[in-house]
Amino acid sequence: MHIQSSWNEWTRVLLVALAALVAGFTHGARAHSLDDVDAMLQNDEKYFQPIDKPAPDFTLRTADGRTVRPADLLGNVVVLHFIYTSCPDVCPLHTEKIAEIQKMVNGAPMKDQVTFVTITTDPTKDTPDVLNAYGPAHGLDPANWLFLTTTPDQPEDATRKLAEAFGHKFSMTDDGYQMHGIVTHVIDKEGRWRANFHGLNFAPVNLVTFVNALTNNVERPHAEPDEGWLAKLRDLF
Repeated sequence: MHIQSSWNEWTRVLLVALAALVAGFTHGARAHSLDDVDAMLQNDEKYFQPIDKPAPDFTLRTADGRTVRPADLLGNVVVLHFIYTSCPDVCPLHTEKIAEIQKMVNGAPMKDQVTFVTITTDPTKDTPDVLNAYGPAHGLDPANWLFLTTTPDQPEDATRKLAEAFGHKFSMTDDGYQMHGIVTHVIDKEGRWRANFHGLNFAPVNLVTFVNALTNNVERPHAEPDEGWLAKLRDLF
């Protein structure tokens, strides 16, 4: 128990330190275009896939019945992923990775410019009570996180079809489990789909770096030389 407590405290200290560094580099990040960040991530993060096209549209709802559309999220960078709560393996791990990223983001000035969105692909089983319990159980902060499901008039497979529009492929096992890829999608403030981070092995700091560039609306190339701020962040881990 003491070892676990010490590990948890060490993890908390690391996250706080990283958040402080991200905050400190916010102004430095403005000196780099999004193209610069793309290039750095393509060199250093093999699970990063740059994209630039409109994000798929949707109309979904929260556990308390509030309707959410992409238009409601404009002005914020959106970090979005698909899970279902009865998934026994990769979904909880994916959720906990998103929670780790959220802690980094929420420790930096960009917090109010980023929304985290989880979408269930099993709306029949994922009732409002289940949705409400899932986030806190996996460390997500409701301050800037939404867990979305279908509206009452939508078919049961509506969110799976939405996931397919984001590039996922589904197959069902004989015991009712869904087999699908694990991808974290990033959407910019204007509603354009800008990146995928594939699987669970990408470095959280790389996604945070990309999100930070989007929150600063960094779009134009800059002539200043790369001062290695991304490398400095990574060297801490």
